[in-house]
Amino acid sequence: MGEFFHAVRVFFDELAAVGWGALAIALGFHFVRLLLRTIAYRNILRASYPEERVRWAPVAGAYIAGVGVNSIVPGRAGDLVKLYLVRHRYPATTYTTLASTLVAETALDFVIATAFFLWALTLGVVPSIHTPSFDWGWLFEHSEATATIIAALTVLVIWLAWKASRSEDLRDRFGRGFTILRDRRRYSREVASWQLASWVCRIASLWFFLRAFHVHATIHNALLAQVVDSLSTLLPFSPGGAGTKQGFLVAILHGQAPTSRLLAFSIGQYAAVTVFNVALGAVVIFAMLRTLRLREILGRAKAAEPS
Repeated sequence: MGEFFHAVRVFFDELAAVGWGALAIALGFHFVRLLLRTIAYRNILRASYPEERVRWAPVAGAYIAGVGVNSIVPGRAGDLVKLYLVRHRYPATTYTTLASTLVAETALDFVIATAFFLWALTLGVVPSIHTPSFDWGWLFEHSEATATIIAALTVLVIWLAWKASRSEDLRDRFGRGFTILRDRRRYSREVASWQLASWVCRIASLWFFLRAFHVHATIHNALLAQVVDSLSTLLPFSPGGAGTKQGFLVAILHGQAPTSRLLAFSIGQYAAVTVFNVALGAVVIFAMLRTLRLREILGRAKAAEPS
């Protein structure tokens, strides 16, 4: 996190040079990207619950609220809030099915992010995983702890799979969330198409962020910045990958601009997106729950989880 706070100081030094018009366009593309994602997620829910009249507005609100919480709380707590708000609006849904819809929603993202990462590897621009600024660098320095964590996660996955196999009802509820994946044409039309459009908006947003902070703005560099975004949130130890992203961006975009400018771009993008997500999420959460007390909201969501 030391790299992150250093980047904050650099950002304020470079603040006067920010291109505010490009920054506004970048946030505009980011907003459109979110809206496109909500349409895809609503279609996944419609396929999972054909008997329900799943409307776009409450699903979009739940999705945006989750994004806002994830921006400031580590551990993907926003996903829990998202599921709680969807179930709060549609009581007939179950957490088991809703959890599996999140997996269905990220399936294409995983494929695209992996392809981008492999592309970056072929270019030889991905730095060593032992880079000290990485939040998860310690995992590679403490092999015994890493092995324990991996073993525990493996046991947990095996236990969940065994439990699901013994309960036909649980298996059916979990499988229901993947309904749309079984219809390739419908998945392509109602989910993949919207998500691909959201990826175009994501790259466009990064291009304008690069331009706003006077880093060489090209599609190539925007794609590299996307690789950084994907890897910095691989393990959610910090909100939005703060700390990891700053060190990684300087390494992967080395030579495209002075280090101070790269740090300003990194923290500027992070700050702008975080403030935007949190403000938008706060408006949505207050409209849906009439409260902005995050601890109370998380408490409600956890209390509503099935045992």
